[in-house]
Amino acid sequence: MAYQHNETIFALSTGLERAAIAVMRVSGAGSAVLLQQLCGTLPAPRRAVLRRVWRDSAVKDNLLDEAVVLWFPGPESYTGEDGFELHLHAGPAIISAVAEALVQSGARPAEPGEFTRRAFTNGRMDLVEAEGIADLIAAETESQRKLALAQSDGALSKLYQNWRERLKYILAYQEALIDFPDENLPQETEQKLTDEISNLIAEMQSHLQDGEKGERIRRGVVFAIAGPPNAGKSSLLNWLAERDAAIVSSVEGTTRDAIEVGGTLAGVRVTFIDTAGLRETEDIIEAEGVRRALFHVKHADCVLQMFPGATIPEEVFSDAILIGNKADLIPVPSEVHGHEVIPVSLKTGEGLKALRHVLERKVESLTARLPGSAPLLTRARHRAGVQEAQQSLAAALEQQWPELRGEEIRLAMRALGRITGLVGVEDVLDAIFGQFCIGK
Repeated sequence: MAYQHNETIFALSTGLERAAIAVMRVSGAGSAVLLQQLCGTLPAPRRAVLRRVWRDSAVKDNLLDEAVVLWFPGPESYTGEDGFELHLHAGPAIISAVAEALVQSGARPAEPGEFTRRAFTNGRMDLVEAEGIADLIAAETESQRKLALAQSDGALSKLYQNWRERLKYILAYQEALIDFPDENLPQETEQKLTDEISNLIAEMQSHLQDGEKGERIRRGVVFAIAGPPNAGKSSLLNWLAERDAAIVSSVEGTTRDAIEVGGTLAGVRVTFIDTAGLRETEDIIEAEGVRRALFHVKHADCVLQMFPGATIPEEVFSDAILIGNKADLIPVPSEVHGHEVIPVSLKTGEGLKALRHVLERKVESLTARLPGSAPLLTRARHRAGVQEAQQSLAAALEQQWPELRGEEIRLAMRALGRITGLVGVEDVLDAIFGQFCIGK
């Protein structure tokens, strides 16, 4: 989408559901003229006032509504441009009439994410902070809200900007070594540069070794429920979902495809996947279900490996939580192959409270940020940028020629700059801001 930043745009920033108030948002160079046309004189900046909204206030023609009006002159506004908000009564006829008046006065409906894109273009926020805004709008859990709020407030941006400033300092001294080789610069200068590069590499490596906790918080922790037929996998899914999400039957092979159910544990979004019973089979459809089950086991954050009573599994999946079902009928071993077993009965409810505590602790361990550690990475794009910067700095340390070392440092700076949007990001802007809702 080719955006024209000299145009005045508008959008309904609240939902279309039945409500008391609807917020119409306007931004652009023509906002002052538009607001005067609708409401008369401009109110004091950033102060809510009650005004009548007319199709043409000059002649008091066609009253549209009585609304709370806020005027936000640029550059001290969300977008950095002049803008205003109309807090209207939320009747569909009122919203439609005001939108029609705005169009007739020269404004146009905003594209998804266009307000935030203008804020980015006008320097009100960088690209990482803009992505944090998108995550904040989409947040469904407390952990997502906290992570997105920290990112939109600049936690990640400050880290990357700090690294970039330090690289700028390193590059300045590196250029001095190149341009003034005969000026008898202190011998320890080059050693200090290489030491600082090594420090940055170590910091980036620590940042990358976060166990993908931030990305897990954004997308949710995935649990795959696996085990032989009739182990109670579908019953466990129904208990976790608190509804009948899967068919429960004593007939083996009832579950053929994966069934996903979402929920929240320890303030984190989670997805539970019920899979087909794992066994050798000649049935083509069931065999495909087994293949898909193994796929989900491989890609899940954690496997809930179930078995019925004393039927001990031959192998335990990596980092699995072992659950022995039917504890009301058959004694369940306390451990299998050196792994602790949680005994439960999905029929009587025995052990389910303890199982929930174990799952909550597992979620916390997969997502908790260590005190004093760097902000968590939240996107693959950020991870790739930091990895590229780290690789360039490692290459810089291997260069014998100072000119080549300086070029590798520049490449590292560019990689960090692309994360925050300082350089070379035009090809990703449409993809990022296209994910926003209209009105933001």
